[in-house]
Amino acid sequence: MFKVGDIVVYPAHGVAEIESLEEREISGSTMSFIILKILDTQMTVMVPLANIKNVGIRELIKSKGIDQVMDILKQRSVHVDNQTWNRRYREYMEKIKSGSAFEIAEVLRDLNILKRGKELSFGERKMYDTAKNLLVNEISISKKLDRKDAEKMILSAMGKIEAASSS
Repeated sequence: MFKVGDIVVYPAHGVAEIESLEEREISGSTMSFIILKILDTQMTVMVPLANIKNVGIRELIKSKGIDQVMDILKQRSVHVDNQTWNRRYREYMEKIKSGSAFEIAEVLRDLNILKRGKELSFGERKMYDTAKNLLVNEISISKKLDRKDAEKMILSAMGKIEAASSS
């Protein structure tokens, strides 16, 4: 079980610190909550303790997991469906919402492959940036790296030569 001060991943929002455990009265009954501060946005989130597993809060990815993420990002022979953007968007959002670093890496890889063949739409570009940002944040904190170094690591795995942005 998690404790105050632990660094965790909150799906679709990224890396968070557990600030406190609190009890609140909701509709006449007392409920226990875990209070998270999302590190990237400083947003505070209350999650009922009973829902932690359903929400998908998890520990930071470890070194072996980061290696697997890099392997996913390096894959070039993946077939990206030529389905409509709407269907692809829903599929990719589900992967991002899962909170799985591996599924987020798949979204980033697929959009990167798609980007090589055509210019990404505004929505695709936003999703690309979201996936990249989630991975950069988690990897930088897990490996105790500067964000720029984590971003360079990701871009390098995808075969990008472009300089890491200052995000």
